[in-house]
Parts: sequence; structure tokens; C-alpha cells
Amino acid sequence: MADKGKKKKSKKPPDPGEELMAKIVSLAKRRSFVFQSSEIYGGLKSCYDYGPLGVELKRNIKEEWWRSTVLSREDVVGLDASIIMHPKVWEASGHVGGFSDPLVDCKECKNRFRADILEPSPEGDTRCPDCGGELTQPRQFNLMFRTHLGSVEDDASTVYLRPETAQAMFVDFATVQAAGRLKLPFGIAQIGKAFRNEIVVEHFTYRSCEFEQMELEYFVEPGADEKWYDYWRKTRLEWYSSLGARAESLRLRDHTKDELAHYARACTDVEYKYPWGWGELEGIANRTDYDLKQHAQSSGKRLTYFDTQTNKHIVPFVIEPSAGVDRSALMFLIDAYHEEPPPEGKKEGRVVLRLHPRLAPIKVAVLPLVRKDGMPEIAREIVKEFWRHSVNAFYDEKDSVGRRYRRQDEAGTPYCITVDGQTKEDETVTIRERDSMKQDRIKVAEAVEVVRERLVGPAKP
Repeated sequence: MADKGKKKKSKKPPDPGEELMAKIVSLAKRRSFVFQSSEIYGGLKSCYDYGPLGVELKRNIKEEWWRSTVLSREDVVGLDASIIMHPKVWEASGHVGGFSDPLVDCKECKNRFRADILEPSPEGDTRCPDCGGELTQPRQFNLMFRTHLGSVEDDASTVYLRPETAQAMFVDFATVQAAGRLKLPFGIAQIGKAFRNEIVVEHFTYRSCEFEQMELEYFVEPGADEKWYDYWRKTRLEWYSSLGARAESLRLRDHTKDELAHYARACTDVEYKYPWGWGELEGIANRTDYDLKQHAQSSGKRLTYFDTQTNKHIVPFVIEPSAGVDRSALMFLIDAYHEEPPPEGKKEGRVVLRLHPRLAPIKVAVLPLVRKDGMPEIAREIVKEFWRHSVNAFYDEKDSVGRRYRRQDEAGTPYCITVDGQTKEDETVTIRERDSMKQDRIKVAEAVEVVRERLVGPAKP
């Protein structure tokens, strides 16, 4: 018999942020956006695979970034550099000697943590956040992945998987500038994979060991750096809003002097209000002339810009907007996720991803009302017409049309076209808009044009 005087432990109320993230993770797997890698073997910590919808979402994010950063400007060119570079690159940049985090181990549960992000207990000491156990003394842990190039594994063959894409743009500065006859200010942009052996991986894909970066190194005259730093702070914040991210969930946060990297004169984070709180989405740094000078000194090669007006060589300053593809994809998924209550007289509500149409993996789904009377054939021809115009369309005939609408709502598809009995009579179809669920009739012959016009329009509120 239980003791009458013993108090029952009260259950901790569920955390709304954790509940929301659980729903996002579930949806991401259910609709094949992103899920644990090697899952049949139990998965691998911090490694994720992007499924059919996730691949398209990431591709659309990268294309939007490339279009706005490179294709829409005269002063920025692209680069696609090798993931493995000469090890001296990382010695000169400071990564070999200083790219590390303080690591501590719990003596009880054996879990590992970054010492610099642990908070002291009320007693003033720092304990294990998982079990309250005693921690070891901090030791430095280098975040770069080491491997070997060639058939012999020794110190001479040691190379690294790049921890950032930026250094290639500094090392290739002179080659790219001369080939393009580029004049200051100008930028070099790159999208590519980077790797960091993080001590702590957290919040789904927010912090992982393998990730994709979208980085710009924008070279400017010394003295003009503050002007361009302010320009890129504003421009990069507006980019996220232009693709539908809620303005109230975005902010700029300037780094304090204690936070600044050794090479930076100033740095600002574009932050997003994630379910767990405000967190970095992108960093914009004034890197001064540190990197070009470091590589020039280490390599013995001149990395300068010749100013024809003054007939002098100058070392440009660099403004660096550095964004993450994976973090952007996660942010857009979170920001777009909405749950709507069931309408009057109905039992089920709906889950909808209100992704900006240009980011949506599938732009339009084409649905025959029933699988007979020639409707599937007409629907498939409409899909092919969208494909011929490079619009990602999807054909679906399984289940009731209502269930098919709900599937596309969860996938973030902005438009659904339904072929019905009236289509054969007057060559019209129903087009349904995802967010409002409003339906209109349009001509089959005009379907591609109507959808394309709507795709380039403003974001839906």
C-alpha cells in the first residue's frame, strides 16, 4: 500500500517549442523532406538525408540566393572550389592552430559538452546539464575532419575536409579578379558543403557535422568597408522577408567585442525566433584585410588589387555574408508550418506549409476528379505541359480529391488543378489556392501561364 503522506510528483507541463519541433520532425519524415541518415542501421548522429521534397526545397533556396546574389548583379561572380585544399591553407587561416572549442566530459554519464555554453549552477559551479554530475577540466578540441590524400597515411599526406567555403575565395582572389577584370567593389560567391566535427549537435538539422553554405566574399576599398557592411546587413535581412519569412520572427543582433572573431572588425547575426528561442540564421562579418594578408604572407604570392587611378597596390577589405542552406531550409519549414482548426461540422483540421511559391518543392499538383471518363489522360497531358515549361508539376490520382488536397497542403504545394466532368465540355479546370483554399475555373490552355504568373508574384500573407 502506498504511503498516504507521500506527495505525488507533479508532471512538468509540455514545452510548446519542443512540441512544435516534434511536429516539424514528424512532418519532415512523413512527407520526405529530411530524415535520419542510415536509419535502418540505427542512424548516425547529426547526419541527415534529404528526400524528394527536401531536395527540391534546398535547390529552390540555393537558386533564389544565387539569383539575387550573383545573377542579378554586375559586381559578383561565382566559384566552385575543391572541398579538399592544400593543408597550408588551413595553417595560414588559423584553423589548424585555433579552430577549436573547449570540451568537457561528465564523469558520471560520460556525455560531452562545450564548456563555453554551459551555465553555472546556483551554487556557482558548473555541473552536467543531463545528470548533474561532476565535469572534467576543459580541453581544446579541433573541429576539423582530418583524412589522408594518397595511398600512404602519414603526416605528409594529411589533409582536411574544409570547415568553411570562404578560404577558397581568398586563395583564388587574384586569379578570379584578373580573369574577370573586376573592379572594386566586387564579390566572389560560392555554394558548397562544409564539415565540422561539432561537440554538440542539436535541434534537428540546425547544428550538424555536414552542412551546406552560401557564402559571399565582397571585396571593397579600405575606408568603404563600413558603408558596405551596413548595406549587406540590410540586404540579407530583407532577402528572408522577401521569401515569406515573418518579419516579427527576424532580427539583427550585433556581436559584442567579446564575441568578435580575431579577424573581424564587426559582425552581425541575422537571427530567427526558433521554437527553442532566438538563434543565428546567417552571419555578416567585416573581416578587414586579415585573410588576404595571411595568405599572401604564407604563400609568398601577391594578393592585392591594383588601383589604376592611384597606381598603387592595395589590399581590399572583405565583407562576408555567410548563410546556411540547411538552417534556411529548417527556418522556412518552421515559419511556414500552420495548423488550422476543423471547420464547422468537420472533425479534422488541416496542416499546411505556407511556403513562398518560389520555394515550394512542387509548384502545382494536377488531379483527376475520378480515375475514369478520360480525366486521367487529360490530367497527365496538363502535367507534361507544365514540365515542358520547366514548372515542377505532380500527378496524383489516389484517394478522394479532399485527401489529395490535404497531402499537397502538407507538402507546401501552392496550387492544385482538378480535372472534372466539366473539363471535357468547355476545356476548363478548377485551380485551388493553398492558403485561402479559394477555387476558380480557368482554361486548360491558360493553366501554365496562370500558374507561372502567380509564382513570380509577391508572397502570400
